[in-house]
Amino acid sequence: MAGERPLSGDSIAINRRYLDSLLVESRIVGAVHPTAETTLFGETFATPVTTGALSHLKPDMASLAEGARAAGALCFIGMGGCDEMHACAQTGAKLVKIIKPYADPEEIYSRIECAEKCGFLAVGMDVEHAVNVRDDRDSVVVGKQMKLPTLEELKSYIQSTRLPFIIKGALSVKDAYTCEDIGCAGIILSHHNGLMRWAVPPTMLLPEIRKAVGNRLTVIVDGGMQDGYDVFKAMALGADAVSVGRPLMEPLASQGPEGAARVITEMTDELKAMMVRTGAKDVKSIDPAVIHPVDWMR
Repeated sequence: MAGERPLSGDSIAINRRYLDSLLVESRIVGAVHPTAETTLFGETFATPVTTGALSHLKPDMASLAEGARAAGALCFIGMGGCDEMHACAQTGAKLVKIIKPYADPEEIYSRIECAEKCGFLAVGMDVEHAVNVRDDRDSVVVGKQMKLPTLEELKSYIQSTRLPFIIKGALSVKDAYTCEDIGCAGIILSHHNGLMRWAVPPTMLLPEIRKAVGNRLTVIVDGGMQDGYDVFKAMALGADAVSVGRPLMEPLASQGPEGAARVITEMTDELKAMMVRTGAKDVKSIDPAVIHPVDWMR
């Protein structure tokens, strides 16, 4: 269609095309006003919308955490050291630290230890950022050398902490099973904003991954979620929560924490609008049968 990004391996465009192909049936007769309350890692939140594991934001990462706290949302944070983690924790937000797969294990262990001391809810690693986009060499991210972690190394990171551990970058049933086997508490289905060419849309994989792992893993999805309607589709197909990044960045930069909180709240309202129109009283009641795929590759 005119104005659309060409597919040609562009996983962001592929993901968008798939999300837009999912149609929703109405079940408004006898519906009730819903709640979007969601329990993640033992804590209850006002919404299943979480922040993405963002980094290097303006005005600062603590502003993102403050916005999430104001919206009643779980906040993921990405790169950054212990000072940043402490500043985010001071906001009172519930936080998850996603750690890069650094070549130096001390970079990883020190951040895990800091997350524990700062009262974070969980920690994790975005393994998909370990290698370059167009070759198999270990990548360099913001001047830091990465390393593709072995399963034994991942196990050692998981076993080093009392906090739930999340793998970001799982994108298959095989990965989900492996994450479960090594002791993970959850996974984030992600191709990291297009790092993998021709990646299957995370939302497309949700039903089979949910069926495979049941409730044994917390399953979070990201990948170009733009509004609460996208969030609804992901929740209907099996997500426990939906991670949102880019829609928060400009409002955060221009309006601070209030901008980020506003976007999360608006997305939650859009989600609830879809829930009431499909007869779901809460997020656990969203029925996957309301989703109807069309021929999205046309």
